[in-house]
Amino acid sequence: MKRFLIVWVRVVVLILVPTLAFAQQQLISDPEIYEKDHFRSECKMAQFEPDFIKRFDINNDGIIDLVSDHSKLVCDGKRGPGCNSDGCPYNFYLQAREGGYFMIATAQIYSYDFVKYFGNMVFLLNMHPRFCDRTDAVPCEMRVRVRGGRFVTISKK
Repeated sequence: MKRFLIVWVRVVVLILVPTLAFAQQQLISDPEIYEKDHFRSECKMAQFEPDFIKRFDINNDGIIDLVSDHSKLVCDGKRGPGCNSDGCPYNFYLQAREGGYFMIATAQIYSYDFVKYFGNMVFLLNMHPRFCDRTDAVPCEMRVRVRGGRFVTISKK
């Protein structure tokens, strides 16, 4: 019985430890360098427009965060290599108080605005209508705020 219990505990530990190891993502010192280095390794020639990266406080904590816009990238002569009819990839990073950044979301969208909504700054995401469970051609508008380390949908139409 004691031997069975020891084996069972080892099995549980082997199952849980890898899961716990992936629960916290590594901090990135600077997402701009991280993303530009990624595309420089993927493309023979990568060109970045000045607004490929925007830095501003996206979660109202007073710390400057970062958003990357892949439509502002030209890879081997092709603008926005990850863009399609659903929009272009945008990556959203929060800066941790202890330094470094972590990615909170990747979204395939047409564009975004950062607007005041009932006194709080929120994202107004414009995206393909299917993301709002619609089949018409009018883009979906979704209001999203950053709470903690994640996006919280306020409304969509």
